[in-house]
Amino acid sequence: MPAAAGERPKRRLGKNGDGAERHDAIYRHISDAIIEHRLKPGARLREDALAEVFGVSRTGIRKILQRLALEQLVTLTPRRGASVTRPTADEAKDVFDARQMVECGLMPEVARRVTAADLRELRDMARREREALRSGEQSVAIKLSAAFHERLARLSGNATLAEFVGRLCSRSSLILAVYGNTGHLGCESHDHDDLIRFLEEGNGERAKVFMSRHLKAIEASLSITEEEDETPDLHQIFSG
Repeated sequence: MPAAAGERPKRRLGKNGDGAERHDAIYRHISDAIIEHRLKPGARLREDALAEVFGVSRTGIRKILQRLALEQLVTLTPRRGASVTRPTADEAKDVFDARQMVECGLMPEVARRVTAADLRELRDMARREREALRSGEQSVAIKLSAAFHERLARLSGNATLAEFVGRLCSRSSLILAVYGNTGHLGCESHDHDDLIRFLEEGNGERAKVFMSRHLKAIEASLSITEEEDETPDLHQIFSG
């Protein structure tokens, strides 16, 4: 049966291919399920159940969960195992405070260093983000938005801060997926285009002020509510 409009077709994971490719595919499936909120915050991720669902060893699943834990999408607790990370209101505030301090501070240097080729790349990323939102692909839009911000940070020339921004954006992606509003990312769809325009003009201070307002708008849009832990039906979530 064809997928409904706006839905992403489900992919089947074949049994063939090398271990790295298969593990990458499983990682993407679990990551997407978390960001798309099919796996909710606090949901337990049993190694044996995931191993059965995906047809790989528990050792392989353990490595994938450890990778997700490094990105703070999954929390590993002794004796309890893995569960989907549940960001608190305080954690969300800390993440966006850190983004304010780092990303806004990088804008003047980005405006000084950005090239015409960089601007074309940024515009393409912003366009794909808008298209994903219009198509109802919330998970894709969130990832593209995070990639846009990480790319901006890399244009500053400071690899260490860019790596830190990447981790903050990964954390923000989970926060947005869990507590954001479906259909938009808490900011105007043209925000990234406006930011690109200030960078193109070489107006780093204006870009810095705009970035601050942009991040505050995203944070203000969040609706943080606590939910009970659950043990999800992993076969149902990853079937098809």
